[in-house]
Amino acid sequence: MKVDILTREYPPHVYGGAGVHAEELSKVLAERIDVTVRAFDGPRTPGDIPAIAGTDPKGSLNLVGYDIPAELKDANAALKTFGVDLQIANDVDADLVHVHTWYACLAGRLAQQLHEVPLVITAHSLEPFRPWKREQLGGGYNLSSWAEKDAYEHADRIIAVSGGMREDILAAYPNVDPNKVVVVHNGITMADFATPAPDDAGWKVFERYHIDRSKPTLLFVGRITRQKGLPYLLKALHLIDPGIQVVLCAGAPDTPEIAEEVKTAFAKLDEERGNIIWIEEMLPKPELNALEHGCDAFICPSIYEPLGIVNLEAMACGLPVVASATGGIPEVVVDGETGYLVPIDQLHDGTGTPTDPDKFVADMAAAIDKVMADPELAKKMGQAGYERARDHFSWESIADQTVQVYRDVLAERR
Repeated sequence: MKVDILTREYPPHVYGGAGVHAEELSKVLAERIDVTVRAFDGPRTPGDIPAIAGTDPKGSLNLVGYDIPAELKDANAALKTFGVDLQIANDVDADLVHVHTWYACLAGRLAQQLHEVPLVITAHSLEPFRPWKREQLGGGYNLSSWAEKDAYEHADRIIAVSGGMREDILAAYPNVDPNKVVVVHNGITMADFATPAPDDAGWKVFERYHIDRSKPTLLFVGRITRQKGLPYLLKALHLIDPGIQVVLCAGAPDTPEIAEEVKTAFAKLDEERGNIIWIEEMLPKPELNALEHGCDAFICPSIYEPLGIVNLEAMACGLPVVASATGGIPEVVVDGETGYLVPIDQLHDGTGTPTDPDKFVADMAAAIDKVMADPELAKKMGQAGYERARDHFSWESIADQTVQVYRDVLAERR
């Protein structure tokens, strides 16, 4: 079986959960079938191709990167995307195409028609539930929404990364056949999150950013986007125990506007409360891993999160997680067992805005204080989270489920 995976993100250009998913899934799939990844951000070298397990794999992994056409260098971001999509669609050579995020939806849909092959989409997020993207794309948001809608309505199968995401897909696109939407969770490679050795260079992140390891420390990791809920977290941090040290790994803002909003809120928080460190750069994996092992709890204040792979990563590092009870997060974080879920009632206007923001902020602060006030309980929750990540979210299991989706779709075409 030959499968082409079409994705915006792929190493060495990964900036979000969808990129992590595409990377890890392609590696385990390549132990089973022949995989070619077609990705954005230009040509890759052989050294960019991730190693796959085993000395004699049944499959193979190939990687092709594409540049934005020179004629579109100054175009709207959506048109730049479409320029790459056209190249990818033309080059597809597989029994089936598997698309990740709206960026590759047009490529997948065109390849489906041009090469007469099945189209499978993994839903990591949905444009109708991210209207704030208009701040970034302007009228291009209409184009991204159209490309996603057309692909979803014609896909042979849609993989939802959570049950919550499946419900969102059917709500956003009522013309989609429910029988074509299946749930296959995001995964985790536990070995990637092992405790670093005491002399590991990753630990230097604490010294470089003056993070005091003797203090109880709360960690946030995420991009600066509306969906990640960072502005609500910054408000909640005014309310928590001032003795709690907070580390924010927050970068890659969607727009200058939200970057300025977060910068202003952080400055106010730093002035009034202090005991907070903001890391704006994307940390290399060894440093992020050390940071997660060196902190005491993890916070995920998202208002839109199909599953929340950052929560799985934190759990794999043994951290208890405080997270919004939205989207697929309750399928990962077990309230009172692996951390605490923060209740959130949201507007049904596509924005996910809390109906009572003050209550959401207050409840978040209370949950943070609760987990940080009892170190022994926090450790117990962290261990339970580790075991849950290990037992229920392995990439090997997810790869097997994904290959079965491929087989089912191909069988329907015979």
